[in-house]
Amino acid sequence: MKQLSLSDTQLSYVEHGEGAPLLLVHGSLCDQRYWQPQLAALAARHRVIALSLRHYWPQRWDGQGEDFSIEQHAVDVAAFIEALALGPVHLCGHSRGGLVALRVAQHRPQRLRGLILAEPGGRAGAQAVSPLAQAMPQIVAQIEAGTIDEALEHFLRIVDGPRGWSRKPPTFKQMARDNVMTLLGQARERRTPIDPAELRGLSVPTLLIGGERSPPAFAAQLDLLQQALPTAQRVSVPRAAHPMNVENATVFNRSVLAFLSTA
Repeated sequence: MKQLSLSDTQLSYVEHGEGAPLLLVHGSLCDQRYWQPQLAALAARHRVIALSLRHYWPQRWDGQGEDFSIEQHAVDVAAFIEALALGPVHLCGHSRGGLVALRVAQHRPQRLRGLILAEPGGRAGAQAVSPLAQAMPQIVAQIEAGTIDEALEHFLRIVDGPRGWSRKPPTFKQMARDNVMTLLGQARERRTPIDPAELRGLSVPTLLIGGERSPPAFAAQLDLLQQALPTAQRVSVPRAAHPMNVENATVFNRSVLAFLSTA
């Protein structure tokens, strides 16, 4: 594991392979370890880099402070790309990391040569408050009461279906426990909704990826993004829910490589 110092934080990352750089950005409760099913397969053709965002493992955070936000993470990712002198990169983000990647594409498009959004978080336009946002106060209360696994089960039930927590392997559960305090920061942040009108000028080649068995809200989000980005490609990963890159890594990896060969 390598580390890169930015002005006020240190980001950890792993990298494999050679070629055009592909940067992988994880979502909520995850870190660089989330991308294990992708590293070897994608590194056969690319320099694959998986980083842990600010305040995620291996950092230890108490959930306090005001520097946890989508905007801050997007600034960090752009600074990471510049500090490593990667040149234009392919940027792939999943869930919350997908929203981070989208913000990088909006504000630093010159840093990117391709954008992959795997069921990005956030909400577009005038969408109603999400079930996750409604549940966050209770999840925070569970964390503060020390009932960590109950809080994680609650969170996963919303984003990954009723068996989201129970079907996870021990490695994922430990990763989620390692990152549970980030949910305190996530609960406090004020997100700016995605404005579809602002995306229409985005010229970065884009791939939208969804899981066939994901909760309907994710498909609705991809529908809105596809309308705003009419040139974007879109694929659905069969036999997979929200963590589609884990539950059907073969199809996910093949779809990513096919897109990268043309982006």
